[in-house]
Amino acid sequence: MKRWVRTTASTAALVMAATAAASCAPSTSDTSAGADEKSGTLRVWLFQEVNNDPKKKVVDRAVSAFEKEHDGVDVEVAYIPVDTRAEKIKAAFNDPKSAPDLIEYGNTDTAGYVRDGGLAEIGEEFAAWDEAKDTDPTAKRSVTVDGKIYGAPFFVGVRALYYRTDVFDDLGLKPPKTQEALVRAAKEIRRERPEMYGIAVGGAYTYGAMPFIWANGGALATERDGSYTAAIDSPAAREGIETYTSLFGDDNCPAAKCAEMGGNDTVTAFASGKAGMAIGGDFSHQAMEDGEVKGKYGVVPLPGAEEGEIAPAFAGGNNLGVLKSSSHRTLAVGLMKSLAGKETQRQLFDAMGFLPTFTDVRARAAEEEPFVEPFVQTLDAGTEFVPASPGWAAIDSSLVLPTMFQEVVRGDKSVAEAAGDAAERMDEAFDAAS
Repeated sequence: MKRWVRTTASTAALVMAATAAASCAPSTSDTSAGADEKSGTLRVWLFQEVNNDPKKKVVDRAVSAFEKEHDGVDVEVAYIPVDTRAEKIKAAFNDPKSAPDLIEYGNTDTAGYVRDGGLAEIGEEFAAWDEAKDTDPTAKRSVTVDGKIYGAPFFVGVRALYYRTDVFDDLGLKPPKTQEALVRAAKEIRRERPEMYGIAVGGAYTYGAMPFIWANGGALATERDGSYTAAIDSPAAREGIETYTSLFGDDNCPAAKCAEMGGNDTVTAFASGKAGMAIGGDFSHQAMEDGEVKGKYGVVPLPGAEEGEIAPAFAGGNNLGVLKSSSHRTLAVGLMKSLAGKETQRQLFDAMGFLPTFTDVRARAAEEEPFVEPFVQTLDAGTEFVPASPGWAAIDSSLVLPTMFQEVVRGDKSVAEAAGDAAERMDEAFDAAS
């Protein structure tokens, strides 16, 4: 049953955002290619990294090998800024003549890009790809919409618990094995080291908060017949919200400072020595090595609600997809398999630290680099993903979940009130995108 809600200014804006995103969708006839040429120029758009040279070297090797195997084929690779990717890729969907054949995209963008009519469905080719059988299930889910495959996972990223080994040793603490123990440890660190946060948390750190919801049996939304309904206000989800928001206060991370903090802020606080713990990703490793905590930290999986459990983490990462408008579909799929294949993923891990999406390649990486092990354990324990709905883009951009957390930690609303309001806004976005 749908909730009956009154439209407020904020919810109306959210619905307009979702509707606007949907209205950008070109028609199928505009984006369908009329040919499948076996020669010519393949255009590829990949994301520009902060230090892009190592990524470019790996890609150049893969591209060179592909060109040697395909006479008469040239590959042009352009690196586009991540911050402006949405506008550039949407424009490409609407202008097939200037669009690339293959793109890198964030895995939370899949459903929206499918709704916009931009990505080609490649399920048959994916099923015939021998390497695909070793793809991590959650990574595969990130390229799947309504049971159809729209790309190949490129790399995956998850978060775990960083902790100060020196502080834990001084205070006689052990890495927490439950979320209740984590809360206790955080408050003890704050009590004994008042100049530090026990654990750095952020009201705007959505992906750091989600594991608390999932660990308590909650969900962001439920799906039925392709339609989503918010579940953020369920009793289990509220329990997770209660645990996470209990970490805000003078006894750990003061709300006046921490309510506005995002993920980068919490990692920076830990790396600079201002926190006893933080939830950070495998991609945060270099920041720690470059910070004040080098040689004084360890990493363990974020604990679940019960001892022996690992809290499900959000499975972030990027994918590669072929545009529906490509006139080189077969070649584009082949290049996609090369760039997202095991050998290239292995090289990208060595060069950039990107976690492979193939379980066997990832296991080998963990053997070679010990810091990877807690993140691999987290992945192997089972991860979660955001709702595969075009409405998620509006929910995310409208800061529905950060607003919910901030309302609670500032004392503006109870958990039940804030979660109920967030659920209404999520449902409006899901409905507008359906």
